[in-house]
Amino acid sequence: MNRVLIVAEHAGGTLNAAVAKCVACAREIPDADIGVAIFAADGAAVAAEAASIEGVSRVQLVKNAANEPALAAVLAPQVAKLAEGAAFVLGPSTTFGKDLMPRVAALMGAPQLSDVMAVESATRFRRPVYAANAIATVEVPAGRTVVATVRVASFQASPAGGTARVETVAVEVPLPQSTRFISVSAARSDRPDLQTAARVVSGGRALGSADNFKLIQSLADKLGAAIGASRAAVDAGYAPNELQVGQTGKIIAPELYVAIGISGAIQHLTGIKDARTIVAINKDAEAPIFEVADYGLVGDLFTLVPEIEKLL
Repeated sequence: MNRVLIVAEHAGGTLNAAVAKCVACAREIPDADIGVAIFAADGAAVAAEAASIEGVSRVQLVKNAANEPALAAVLAPQVAKLAEGAAFVLGPSTTFGKDLMPRVAALMGAPQLSDVMAVESATRFRRPVYAANAIATVEVPAGRTVVATVRVASFQASPAGGTARVETVAVEVPLPQSTRFISVSAARSDRPDLQTAARVVSGGRALGSADNFKLIQSLADKLGAAIGASRAAVDAGYAPNELQVGQTGKIIAPELYVAIGISGAIQHLTGIKDARTIVAINKDAEAPIFEVADYGLVGDLFTLVPEIEKLL
């Protein structure tokens, strides 16, 4: 059996949707025995949620007051200790995973594989390179622990229905004293999370101003969608940085992606390639976004968006 340990991302007592996608990836590894590790101060509710994911055989809950809020420097030694003997240690390719997993790999002296998008065998995987314009096939050494981040946009979440056992385990390792939590500043919104939303409406530079960007917010409210933005819109100050979609922003895979006033620069297309349905609205019929869009509307967004809203 290939023992797989997935490090769970969670916040506010809720499991991040990316964890179920990591499970889907792990299930493609031959002879995988999948476990999920929860590092929290309490974590009982999160552990129960993880145990209900189909394909998970066990959930290990590591309780420690130092685990909240989650700091990579604090979690990494615990993950490395808990993962001893595992064939694979997986984490989501989110900000959380990108911060944590390299530290785990370094502590374990293990190779790291980033942005796994497909599993070919227990030692062969595929990952995107060159802004996802090329796909690299990577061979990892057999018989050694491999640390990897999962490109969650490439996997459908493993469904609920599991009945894994939950066990509380103690991990005794020295924790760093040089790192401490000071504060966190994060935008709060009642809208769906951008990286896990089924629907996303994004705006680009063509909106012209932060006030005009409210058109995006209004349409997103009608659709029950998350809001995104192109890099150009973020750089121009129309939208905050955390809404940026693309190679230097967030890689997403919603069921519906609506691109409004976005020309389709390659770095933006990298972030939406896995979207199921792409709708583009742009006055330039030659805009690159139309090459990847399933549906396109050529026209003035300031006319078309209000008309679409009236129909919803």
